Amino acid sequence: MIKEFKNFIVRGNVLDLAVAVIIGGAFGKIITSLVNDIIMPVIGLLMGGVNFSELAITVGAAVIKWGSFVQTILDFLLVAFVIFLIVKAANSFKKPAPAAEATAKDCPYCFSSIPIKATRCPNCTSELK
Repeated sequence: MIKEFKNFIVRGNVLDLAVAVIIGGAFGKIITSLVNDIIMPVIGLLMGGVNFSELAITVGAAVIKWGSFVQTILDFLLVAFVIFLIVKAANSFKKPAPAAEATAKDCPYCFSSIPIKATRCPNCTSELK
């Protein structure tokens, strides 16, 4: 059982997942800091110094902090947008995969798919050039 566990742990997929989770957590902190410490204060200034997290209404004894909810939605949308921009930029650096060579062609007479090296169509028996 220990040997099976060791084989499970050292498989590439498990290690890749572990690295992705750790890097993702650290990257998430960077993006959250960017949104909370840089972008949201600028948005607050542009909106006349409004701090959404302090907005609330009182209904009887209950305090409904709707501003905090709006702040959380804005944080999520901004984090998602920043991650989208970063992924889009990273994808622009990737080279496109080379196109695979064709293994089939269409018969010019019956339009069926045939092997590229065929000299005669197996469907209509036409001779191919």
